[in-house]
Amino acid sequence: MSIFSTGLSGLNAAQNALASTSNNISNVYTPGYNREVTVLGESSTGTGGVRVNDIQRQFNRYVADQLNDATSKTSALQTYGTQVEQIDNLLADEAAGLSPLMQDFFSSMEDLASAPSDPAARQGVLGAADTLSAQFRSFDGYLQDMQDGINGQIEDEVTQINNTTEQLGSINREIALARAKQGEAPNALLNQRDQLVHELSERMDLRLDIQDGKSYNVSLPNGQPLVMGDRSFKLEAMASLEEPQRTVVGYPDSSGNVRALDEDAVTGGALGGLMSFRSETLDKTQNQIGQMAASLAVALNQQHAQGVDMNDEQGGDFFTIGEPRAFSAEGNAGTAGISGVAFDADNIAQLKASDYTVRVTDAAASPATFEITRKDTGETFDAALSDADGDGSINDLGFGGITLTFDDPASLADNDRFEIQPVRRAAGGLESAIGDADKIAAAGPGGGSGNNENALALQDLQQASVVGGSASLSEAYASMVSDVGNRTKIVQVNLEAQQGLSEQLEAVQQSESGVNLDEEAANLIRYQQYYQANAKVIDTASSVLDTVLGLRG
Repeated sequence: MSIFSTGLSGLNAAQNALASTSNNISNVYTPGYNREVTVLGESSTGTGGVRVNDIQRQFNRYVADQLNDATSKTSALQTYGTQVEQIDNLLADEAAGLSPLMQDFFSSMEDLASAPSDPAARQGVLGAADTLSAQFRSFDGYLQDMQDGINGQIEDEVTQINNTTEQLGSINREIALARAKQGEAPNALLNQRDQLVHELSERMDLRLDIQDGKSYNVSLPNGQPLVMGDRSFKLEAMASLEEPQRTVVGYPDSSGNVRALDEDAVTGGALGGLMSFRSETLDKTQNQIGQMAASLAVALNQQHAQGVDMNDEQGGDFFTIGEPRAFSAEGNAGTAGISGVAFDADNIAQLKASDYTVRVTDAAASPATFEITRKDTGETFDAALSDADGDGSINDLGFGGITLTFDDPASLADNDRFEIQPVRRAAGGLESAIGDADKIAAAGPGGGSGNNENALALQDLQQASVVGGSASLSEAYASMVSDVGNRTKIVQVNLEAQQGLSEQLEAVQQSESGVNLDEEAANLIRYQQYYQANAKVIDTASSVLDTVLGLRG
């Protein structure tokens, strides 16, 4: 009977091998599928034959981890690149850029200086001012739309991440149950779990820990868990407590309260790419546009006030501008708020394209003291309340070309925090303040209508270092365009290199785990012959048995 057993074991082995090959072929285009191989071994029953030791999944953990890490970086760069190219295209468009409009505005000032009483020249100044301010507002509106779009994309990414981590927890549970019942987990479940980890890496950087060689635990780079066994922990897209219009990522603490993660704690993947782009490029560009708008408005308004108009009246504001913004951090122990924030015209050269964090260091001091952190560089410096507006109240805090006014300094508490955005939305509020051409103060003090002294001074502002005390308007704009262009090129170069690495790792992964249809087709023929040969063994055994039985008869 051993010849029958041997033949039957061969048939069983052939059927398993054919089933694995068929499964490979049918899943050739299934994402995350890993090729299966039937591992055969000699039977240990003592009767001869073959046994199926395992249906082995061709999966390399080391290569998979490398590929996931590369995928995370590639996804981040792709997302960053898509966003930064939009700003680069906006600023680099010579026809729609600010540079030609600023040139047109100062050229109209030159025409006014040549004919200060000419109504057409005066109207030309108003038209150029309206066009220039409208373009500043348009740029700010475009960038603000991008800010809003980033908020929405962050919400979408967080939703997808939560869905994936929940599925990971469920599959961990299914795999544990399968191991308990069958002694091992189905390859299909293992493939699904590894594919979910790969998909998660496309959305953010993560850390994978395999507990006891079986259960997957996934965490943020800072160690906060997203999946532990069959439990998943949800991230939350939430409004920043320091800047309500900004969406950030929150994580539940041990008490169940959701607390915002530091923006630099979320890295890699599409989500990390969005966060990096916003903090490194979008915020900076919006601040640079705002700094230019504020510097232009303050400089023009100061000089315009030095002249007189056609009615021999002192010049008023030439432009209005969006005021600096201030936010009190939620959770401040003190109840004092910021009642006013304004540009400091006398110190406008100190105005930077940056946001600030203001923290109370000694509320009981007289006057109260603060630590001010420049957010783009991390530079810190100390300041104290003063009477900047001369009203006798020690409630003003001046720094960086702006002045904050607190409503009740006595209600400040140590470590109260305030987020200050001096120029973030300044460009969005830039508008011409003059509607009557006769109100343009082209003449110097005591001069007649033909005097062009102040018009010449206004024209000279084109070359003056009005932006940060170190650059003209055209120089500041050129620097901003160059900065965004360089950043775009750097991202593109890094993306090309990272894509090359990802493709190499994917090729390695496919060489081990991917399905090769030519190879599987050959295997089908091979295992079919194997099956037929074992069937012949059984047929031969049957013939031998019939012969033996015939002899006995």
